[in-house]
Amino acid sequence: MRYCYATHLECSATGERYDIAQLQGLSRAGKPLLARYDLAGLKRALARRDVEARPASLWRWRELLPLPDPRHVVSLGEVETPLIELTNSARPAGFAAPVVKDEGRLPTGSFKARGLALAVSMAQSFGVRRVAIPTNGNAGAAMAAYAARAGMEAFCFCPDDTPEINLSEIALQGATVWRVNGLINDCARLVAAGKERFGWFDMSTLKEPYRIEGKKTMGLELAAQMQWRLPDVVFYPTGGGTGLIGMWKGWQELAALGWIEGALPRLVAVQSAGCAPIVRAYEAGAESATPWENAHTIAAGIRVPAALGDFLILRALRETKGFAIAVEDEAIERARREVAAKDGLLLSPEGAATYAAYLAAAQAGKLAAGERVVLFNCASGLKYPMPPVTAHMDLTRPFADLPPSASG
Repeated sequence: MRYCYATHLECSATGERYDIAQLQGLSRAGKPLLARYDLAGLKRALARRDVEARPASLWRWRELLPLPDPRHVVSLGEVETPLIELTNSARPAGFAAPVVKDEGRLPTGSFKARGLALAVSMAQSFGVRRVAIPTNGNAGAAMAAYAARAGMEAFCFCPDDTPEINLSEIALQGATVWRVNGLINDCARLVAAGKERFGWFDMSTLKEPYRIEGKKTMGLELAAQMQWRLPDVVFYPTGGGTGLIGMWKGWQELAALGWIEGALPRLVAVQSAGCAPIVRAYEAGAESATPWENAHTIAAGIRVPAALGDFLILRALRETKGFAIAVEDEAIERARREVAAKDGLLLSPEGAATYAAYLAAAQAGKLAAGERVVLFNCASGLKYPMPPVTAHMDLTRPFADLPPSASG
């Protein structure tokens, strides 16, 4: 049985084919390239139960990934991430508890590990020795880690206000990292401008074809975890949208294999009110989004003023009968506190945005009480600022400020 069933790359806009055996970036139309597979051959060769019997990890899906040879796998232990019901957090009366897929359990503490594990593995297979990325933090940390593992040089360009822990982990993992007095789109211009001069390969979102293939494993994994019956609605924090597009692609591939049945989940793109180009485009009925001006939000991972794959995000929302929704930063903060205090789960701000969006969508009548809902938490809450602790206890006066319990 073949290790890999990938056949070619395809322009997401024109359908033009590209050689998957060659290092590729964008198509000639300047659009993302998508990996295509011999699904008919794979259906004959592989049964669903064969995948179920393998150890639960990203690499159990190898036939639906583009890596041609296992010798090129660059891995840091990509586990299957758990599904956690928010049984104690607030939800509308009569609604079942939403389920969080907690991607913070992956290497480098975020779902960026999925995409960068594949992208770095593929780059290594093509002999790439130097990589660069614009990042709001987590993608840079993941790229730095996998590049270190592969023995590559890594260069990361981060907006000035990137969380300090992200900057520090990037640097500690051996990458060269700069703060940039701009947003992620400004960082992307720097990566592009230095590409020819410094000889690095551009790992920007959707500017190479393989981060999306790594991210789609979220959707493949979710299908297996839910006994091949996908949820009704999936809320996804959306900046560049790689994961949303990837899951949509992965579910279509599973459907072609006959491994899942029924309609795909309604996909919901969650953005911040301070940076919501996809929401604006969706509500206007547009096929692409215009750049968002003066983007600002505490959820740095979804602060993406212009997404290269905007047309693919909007297509996925409409084909799955989903929608786009924006939430205020105050609602994100409330959501983060609620889930931490009630269910013990430390969400990233981006993950908290999905819970805030779930509550808002339910209140607006966009969800039905009987629908199964999955929220994606994209990173460990430990990577973000948390409330300071100011209470002290004097050993000479212990418990002086602590009221006795009612039973005492």
